[in-house]
Amino acid sequence: MSMSDPLGDMLSRIRNGQMANKTSIECSYSNLRANVAAVLKDEGFIREFKMQEHENNKKVLIVELKYAEGRGVIRQIDRVSKPGCRVYTNVKTMPRFFNGLGVLILSTPAGVISDQKARASNVGGEILCQVF
Repeated sequence: MSMSDPLGDMLSRIRNGQMANKTSIECSYSNLRANVAAVLKDEGFIREFKMQEHENNKKVLIVELKYAEGRGVIRQIDRVSKPGCRVYTNVKTMPRFFNGLGVLILSTPAGVISDQKARASNVGGEILCQVF
């Protein structure tokens, strides 16, 4: 059975892993998932991520979750642009999540980047998810 929203699955695994106080989660590997994990690491929401190969050349992305004072660092993580309803923005109309305290992750022509880097680069794109 094919998965209709692989990125949404990864975000749900991160959310559920933090609620269960897991140290790490596993999900199947894709370039988009790895790029989103890289942005989460750069912004300080996860500790580390790596790719491993299992039997039959199956790649797995392992994300190490981050905790502070017994709580998960990620308070809220939501998918914005879904396969049935894509959400695009430009620099002028780009929303601020939690008045700039949260981070939007965008897919742009410059790659998958955070909203702060998109504003600095003056580039818009598809809003993949929002994290606080």
